[in-house]
Amino acid sequence: MKYYIIAGEASGDLHGSNLMKALMKEDGEAEIRFWGGDLMNEAGGTLVKHYKERAFMGFVEVFMNIRKILGMMSFCKKDIIDFEPDVIIFIDNSGFNLRIASWAKTLAYKTHYYISPQVWASRANRVEKIKKVVDHMYVILPFEKDFYKKYDYDVTFVGHPLIDAISDIKQIDETIFREKHNLSKKPIIALLPGSRKQEISKMLSIMLSLVDDFQQYEFVIAGAPSQSLDFYKKIIGSKNIALVDNKTYDLLSVSYAALVTSGTATLETALFKVPQVVCYKGSIISYQIAKRIITLRFISLVNLIMDKEVVKELIQKDFTKKNLTKELAMILDDNHRSKIFENYYQLEQKLGGKGASKNTATSIISKLN
Repeated sequence: MKYYIIAGEASGDLHGSNLMKALMKEDGEAEIRFWGGDLMNEAGGTLVKHYKERAFMGFVEVFMNIRKILGMMSFCKKDIIDFEPDVIIFIDNSGFNLRIASWAKTLAYKTHYYISPQVWASRANRVEKIKKVVDHMYVILPFEKDFYKKYDYDVTFVGHPLIDAISDIKQIDETIFREKHNLSKKPIIALLPGSRKQEISKMLSIMLSLVDDFQQYEFVIAGAPSQSLDFYKKIIGSKNIALVDNKTYDLLSVSYAALVTSGTATLETALFKVPQVVCYKGSIISYQIAKRIITLRFISLVNLIMDKEVVKELIQKDFTKKNLTKELAMILDDNHRSKIFENYYQLEQKLGGKGASKNTATSIISKLN
């Protein structure tokens, strides 16, 4: 069968690549054309557009690039028509994907959605649109099935793909890792400032301001695959800080603590059992808009899944050097760390076992047949 997959950002690329592998394993004649990244490209198929070309963050940034986005949508529609897929599979990235899904249904394409848009966070009225334009939804968070049930929409909980992605990683040799990146023997504090230029610029400088106050630790930046070394160097300046490019999982596997920009990385950090402080600071306009439409108690996936504060969140005006220093000191304390580890264990149990990609691929093929 012919599959057209549309994913955006690094996390979509990761989960899309694992889904592609599962589809190819289950369907020996699978022909895949996709929007994604390097990992999906390595999995096989034909790359149409890289997610780097449309990595826009926040309401303001999207508005400033609206003509470019509309042009990509037009190109995507034409490419789908030319490819004539048996099914279109959308992965997260709701702003782009739901618009394409609406158009696709007018032409009777079969539409499957893997990793639900976060309609439970804001604008729940979008569920009615999703019901009309998405034939089947596969969700990865345990509370999402009950959420959709309130709207009389039956979705499939497949488990979380990060369980597979992380469990499949080979154990790295910490000594070799440190030697390769010229690191000392000090405990490592990982800095995960995000993947987009706008958020990295806002987050990283404040994270780096703590270096002089915690000299007994080694601060290491997790570089995003979408950004150049020169971009990071401008922010790092004269500080002697190591940067590990496109090896976030390796870094987390040897880290003692982490400062993490809100997003999928908060859950990844938790699954690696690394105590963390969650950070977020966006543009004032984007934040004010988001504050009025988002109704959640928390912004990190860890706290949302557990429905309580497991990790501290420093958002917008609370994201300061003073607050970050205090919270980092907390997660370095043994008593506090033991409580975090207990909650991380419970979190993993809630997410279910392995097999999210295989479960999704099997279900998609079964429904198509």
